[in-house]
This record gives sequence, structure tokens and C-alpha cells, in this order.
Amino acid sequence: MNFFKKITVRYPFLKFLGNRYVLVIIFVGIWMMFLDNYSYFEKGVLEKKIEELENNKQYYLNEKRKDSAAIKQLNNPDQIEKYAREKYYMKRENEDIYIIEYEGDTLEDENTKSL
Repeated sequence: MNFFKKITVRYPFLKFLGNRYVLVIIFVGIWMMFLDNYSYFEKGVLEKKIEELENNKQYYLNEKRKDSAAIKQLNNPDQIEKYAREKYYMKRENEDIYIIEYEGDTLEDENTKSL
């Protein structure tokens, strides 16, 4: 305690640090700024995460709209047949299907390219 009195005599503006309420307020302030889960510095990280989740939400809503439009189209039996033929290469009985691929249509993996 003697050390504190010597410092307060030399620097009188530090006298308020002797008050326990001021010490508690300083401790809580430091805790909230640096050490808490929702601290000032963590706020930026949380804001980025929220923005990313909002973008994901928008993406999935757009995908939901596209899928709803596709489902509405597939209510027609002719559209179901067209979709099955194009997507899954299905065919009728006694019918042959030939798939023609051009060089520019497919993406080649660099590992499968021949030298």
C-alpha cells in the first residue's frame, strides 16, 4: 500500500485507480473488448460469417426456384419423356441411340491427356 501512495503523490491523476469500482469497470471493459466470445475483434469474423450465410441462403433460394420450375414442366408426360431421353439416355424398345460427342464439347482432365 505504501508503494501505491508514493505513486499517487508523484502522479495524482492515478489516484482514481485506488477505487475498487473503477478497477471492476476497467476489468469488465478489458474483458468485453478482448476476451469475451462476442468481443469487438470477433465481431468482424462473425459479420463475415453472417454475410457468407446470407449469400448461401440466396443461392439456395435461386436453386429452389429453378427446381420448382423444372417440376412444373415435368407434370407433362411429353416433358418427362424428353427429360429422360436427354438426361439419362433412356430409349424405347427396339430403338437405338447413338451419342455423338465433338472434341470441343467435353472437358478433358489434364491427367488423362496423352502426350
